[in-house]
Amino acid sequence: MALRTTHLAASVLFACAVGLVPVQAPAQSSFPAKPLRIYIGFVPGGFTDLAGRIVAQELSSAFGVQVIADNRPGANGAIAAELTSRAAPDGYTFYMASPGHTTNTILQSKVRYDPVKDFTPLSLVAEIPNVLVVNPSVPARSLKEFLSLARSHASGLTQASSGVGSPGHLTGELLQALTKVKFVHVPYKGSGAAMSDLVGGQVDFSFPTTAAALPHVQRGRLRALGVSSAKRSQAYPGVPTIAEAGVPGFQVVGWYGVLGPARIPGEIATTLSNELVRLVRKPDVRTKLQNAGAEPAGSNAEEFAAFVAADYDKWSKVIRAANIKVQ
Repeated sequence: MALRTTHLAASVLFACAVGLVPVQAPAQSSFPAKPLRIYIGFVPGGFTDLAGRIVAQELSSAFGVQVIADNRPGANGAIAAELTSRAAPDGYTFYMASPGHTTNTILQSKVRYDPVKDFTPLSLVAEIPNVLVVNPSVPARSLKEFLSLARSHASGLTQASSGVGSPGHLTGELLQALTKVKFVHVPYKGSGAAMSDLVGGQVDFSFPTTAAALPHVQRGRLRALGVSSAKRSQAYPGVPTIAEAGVPGFQVVGWYGVLGPARIPGEIATTLSNELVRLVRKPDVRTKLQNAGAEPAGSNAEEFAAFVAADYDKWSKVIRAANIKVQ
C-alpha cells in the first residue's frame, strides 16, 4: 500500500510538471475578483465627479464587477489622494486625480504624500484648458496688446481667481514668470463670485476654464485673448494659444486622470491602464467628456507617469518662486 501511494504521488507530480494536471493560475490572472473602488476628491456635480463616475460605470461594464464611486471631498482633493496612497497596492483602489494632485503638497503643509513616488499612474482621462479673458472695458484685443497694457499700468491689472492656489491663480503666476509682467491677484471664494465681478468690470481679467467662460464670450460679456493649452480649443477655433500668441513654452491644462497606490503589480496595472485607454476612446464616452467642455485624452501608464512628474516639477518652481501658501 505504501509503495502504491508513493507511486501515485510521484505520478501526480510528474503530470503537473508536464502540464497534464491543471495548476492554479496566479491571482492576478483573474483580476478583478471583487468590487473596485474609485475615490473622488470633490462633492457630486463638478467635472471631477462626472469623470470619476464615467470611469466607474465603464469599468464595471467591462470587468463585470461593481465599481464604487466614493466621494471624499476636502482639501482640494488631498483627502481622496491620501486614502489612495495608503490603500493596499492590489489594484482594487484608485482615485480620479485633478490638477491639485501635483500642487497640494507644495501649497499645503499638512499633506503627507508624495504626488509622484506614492502613486501608480494608470491613464490620463481628460484635459480642460483655461482661457485668458478680459472685461470688454480693457483696451486689449490680443495677448501682445494685453501684455503691453499690463507693463504700462502703474498699479497693475487685476486678476480674479477662485482662490489662492487655484488653477486660474497659478496660470496667472506662470504667465508672470515667463513674461516678467506683474499682476494684482484678487482671490475670491469660488469661481462664481470671481466670474460675476469680472463680467461686472470690478476686475480686469481671469483664467477660467474654457467651458465656464464660453457663454460670456459668446454674448460679448468677455473677450478671449488666448487659450492655455498647447493646441487651440475646438470651442474657441479663432483664439490662438498663449504660446503661439507670443509666450513660447506656455502650456497649462486642468487634467483629470486615474492613479492607484504605489507598487501595484505590473500585470494588474497594465490591465487597468489598457481598459482606461479603451474606454476613453469609445465614441459615447468622448461625447460625454466633450459636452462637459473637456478634451478626451486616454494616455497609457508610461505617458501619464511622465506627465505627472513634469507637471509637479513645473508647479514646484512656479509656486516656490512666488512664495504661494494656502492658509
